[in-house]
Amino acid sequence: MNHIRTLSGPLDEPVTLPAVGIKALSAQATLLAAASVLLPSVAHLTGLPVRLLLPMHWPVILVGLIYGWRSGAIVGVAAPALSYVVSGMPYPVVLPAMTVELATYGLLAGFAREKLRWSLVVATGLGVIGGRLVFLMIAVVTGATGPSVFNYVAVALVPGLAAAVAQVVLLPMLAQLWVRRAGDH
Repeated sequence: MNHIRTLSGPLDEPVTLPAVGIKALSAQATLLAAASVLLPSVAHLTGLPVRLLLPMHWPVILVGLIYGWRSGAIVGVAAPALSYVVSGMPYPVVLPAMTVELATYGLLAGFAREKLRWSLVVATGLGVIGGRLVFLMIAVVTGATGPSVFNYVAVALVPGLAAAVAQVVLLPMLAQLWVRRAGDH
């Protein structure tokens, strides 16, 4: 049978890992814990600015890239709620918007990678931009931006730009290593 080749392999070959099974579910649970408890707690305890580092975003996008859109969306929905139950953060007023935002990150990155078969970099970029736009739309609709959307963007979104760029650069490399290593076993 002839296969059409892509950068990641034949078109009928999966580009993400199976999302079910003991190993896959254990890895996803670990990344959920990292997103919801470990990374945000370390940032808060050390005084590192979470708006600059975006500690919950990294593992959620990574799950989408590695295990696909369903897993990315589930971990994205679960991470803020679990974080709130464990640590009281994020604040309740931000919890709904963050939940939708993080679910969007995981869903879009995973969908672009798993279903559209886009490159890891493009899938990550789509997830990052899409999640931020959804967060901003919720802020506008709920009036959280106050009278100036531009001031809100400067305070709420601009500080995380460096982390977003780092995510687009680093997460594709990490996802590729993870998937390759799992495929070698």
